[in-house]
Amino acid sequence: MRLEQLAAGHLAAVLEFETVNRVYFAASIPDRGAEFFADYPARHEALLRMQEAGTDRFHVLLTETGAVAGRVNLVELDGGEAELGYRIGRDFAGRGLATEAVGRVCELARTAYGLTRLRARTSAANLGSRKVLLRNGFAQVEAPAPGPDLLFRLDL
Repeated sequence: MRLEQLAAGHLAAVLEFETVNRVYFAASIPDRGAEFFADYPARHEALLRMQEAGTDRFHVLLTETGAVAGRVNLVELDGGEAELGYRIGRDFAGRGLATEAVGRVCELARTAYGLTRLRARTSAANLGSRKVLLRNGFAQVEAPAPGPDLLFRLDL
């Protein structure tokens, strides 16, 4: 598996990844809705513009054949901090890929992007996601978030 920063050439593979895994992801997070899929090419362009502006960093985890196995994103880069989000496709879950990919993006956050802190959130019911964060050194923030999510923080 290789981790790459999102590029224009990833459009078709990312859309396929999101489409194939839509039901799988919707079992643990809110569905993105039909508009996300219908308008994805414009969304992809917007993501590239945000990345170019330096406000967000998007990454894809690719198989040897170029298929997307997962995504790891850093959004809302500001003041040395960003929020981490990630998803691994159903066919690749349970192999440690999320832990590895998140670890690699955390290292990029520190070394290449100059960040000093990452935030993440997951639902209390998503034990797998919580394990990924804890294995990568994140600590749960004591103050509860408004809503059902748990908050985590990693000082880089």
